[in-house]
Amino acid sequence: MRIGPLNLANSAVLAPLAGITDLPFRLLVKQSGCALVYSEMISANALVRESTKTLKMLDSTTEEKPLSVQIFGTEPAIMAQAARMVASSGADLLDINCGCAVKKIAKTGSGVALMREPKTAEALFRAVRRTVDIPLTIKIRSGWDVSGRQAIEFARLAEACGIDAIAVHPRTATQGFRGQSDWSVIAAVKDAVSIPVIGNGDILSARDAVRMEADTGCDAIMIGRAAIGNPWIFSRYLALKTGQTEPNVDLAMRIETMIRYVRAMVDYRGESRACHMLRSRLGWFVKGLPHAGAFREAIKSVTAEDEALAAIDTFCATLEKRSIPEHEIGATDDEGFAAAEDSGTKQQPAIAGPRNR
Repeated sequence: MRIGPLNLANSAVLAPLAGITDLPFRLLVKQSGCALVYSEMISANALVRESTKTLKMLDSTTEEKPLSVQIFGTEPAIMAQAARMVASSGADLLDINCGCAVKKIAKTGSGVALMREPKTAEALFRAVRRTVDIPLTIKIRSGWDVSGRQAIEFARLAEACGIDAIAVHPRTATQGFRGQSDWSVIAAVKDAVSIPVIGNGDILSARDAVRMEADTGCDAIMIGRAAIGNPWIFSRYLALKTGQTEPNVDLAMRIETMIRYVRAMVDYRGESRACHMLRSRLGWFVKGLPHAGAFREAIKSVTAEDEALAAIDTFCATLEKRSIPEHEIGATDDEGFAAAEDSGTKQQPAIAGPRNR
């Protein structure tokens, strides 16, 4: 897989997820074999204003490379300035969001609204392309009607402006996050351009990812919500892709992953902030498992790293003591971790919250 001058190790890509794909989460996914990870969607205006909270979203480390940082906005000059800041931060790729259908984003002319303003989009793409040398990509939707024709025309425009790759989420702007994605739109975009096309939407399992590649001819697959609490979906996909058996996720692997996540969160956020966030986030990793409810209840009030680790240890001991069958802990079918993709607006206590941008 190649995007511009950048060679990727494989075709597995993590989607940008608002409130989710921060540095600690990206590291988990990277350790599960994902070749390219995306930041959360970042406001170009906030970057240019040098908002402390926004600047922190550019934090990275060599272990997660390559990293793509996604920005959104409408004004070419501001987007170019933000792009320069992203490139200076050490990001390996820059992505422009042209697909977010959340009303508060679209009403400003950003996100998917750019798809019905091709002249604005063209000016923006060219301004950013002139500013940075790192690979430049975009993420789009089908457009504003079910035909997907806008996606094809927009992809051709992007290619003409020097965009190096396009991620396609084949739901319409009016569809929002409801219904089914139309993978045929991905195939049509792939046929229309010569740059790499990344398929995204309704990948709920490793088998779905392999099927999307076969059905659409896309160059890579992008997984979002199905990776929440289930970073192993990438290793499972890569195994299936190469004709191997999906790796089993046993109790030891789950616990070890949760412990790594706790420590990474504390290192990155500080103990107080990390523990507040872990009260909901740790529940991701036990979804569908026996006694998951008791575990989520136990972590609701954690205030220290040791408390979080103790809760994990107690959960593990409970499963071992009650001899929970291994197939209930490490089933190869990861569909149980995924809900209907892309619902909700803010980070919520459970998996239903974040949006795939």
